Amino acid sequence: MYHALIAAALTVLAGAANAQTSSVPAVGLDCMIQPHQIVQVGSPAPGVIHSIAVDRGDLVELGQPIVQLNASLERAALAVARERAAHSGEATVATSSQELAQRELQRTSELYQQNFVSKTYLDRQHAEAQVAGGRTDQAREKRKLAVRELEFAAAQLEQRTIRAPMAGVVVERFLSPGEYVEQKPVLRIAAIDPLRVDVLVPAAAFGQIEPGMTGTVVPELFNRSLHVATVKTVDRVIDAASNTFRVRLELPNPSGRLPAGLRCKVDLGIELPESVARSARAVPTQLGTVTPTVLRR
Repeated sequence: MYHALIAAALTVLAGAANAQTSSVPAVGLDCMIQPHQIVQVGSPAPGVIHSIAVDRGDLVELGQPIVQLNASLERAALAVARERAAHSGEATVATSSQELAQRELQRTSELYQQNFVSKTYLDRQHAEAQVAGGRTDQAREKRKLAVRELEFAAAQLEQRTIRAPMAGVVVERFLSPGEYVEQKPVLRIAAIDPLRVDVLVPAAAFGQIEPGMTGTVVPELFNRSLHVATVKTVDRVIDAASNTFRVRLELPNPSGRLPAGLRCKVDLGIELPESVARSARAVPTQLGTVTPTVLRR
């Protein structure tokens, strides 16, 4: 009788241990949908803002002009540089003088061979031809310098126009027309295609998630639509305080209809010990109906 009781007790303890260590699917991990990138847009040159073409909530494209600084001086400098670069009279005169000097030198050489002119006169024609060639080179160098000055003036004028460094949405506008900008940001732009999904996964699931796998994301919106995101990075360091590691997914958002900053639930198709899954499993009223997703590369 005594041995039977001991055997029964051991059987109960073994069943309890198996129940604690058995693995079950864990769905509905908490996550956060964030912009892919946020940029503070400043000015490459100080100046007074003339106009701002966008406001908070507007969509912008890469390279789109969004802020214009006062540029009256730069436009005037560009006009002067363009006129200087267009002038070719000095180069034309220098080239004609060089051609004339070369012809005179050739005739003088022929006369010298016939003993009609002295060696001194021939040397003088050589010198004049060299001087004419130097004037031509100098005129060409001035023309090149004028072209470079034109490019420099155009670059200075371009600095008065601030363009969007990426496609996205304007999150905040810090300054208004008439204000002076030097080191302060003018706008804040967030890239929302693709979106970034950050999720903290229990340490017990480490090794089950790899880049390239997919998961189902359910944003906390009224329609609770399902979205497929791809795993991009998996942290290799466990946070000791929370006993979790961070996984980052990329969620396509080509239409821009899904806003950033949402809380969400994500099903990564991982398996956890029952004790861990019980605390990580989402509440059904918050998740809605979510079909578990099989991880795939």
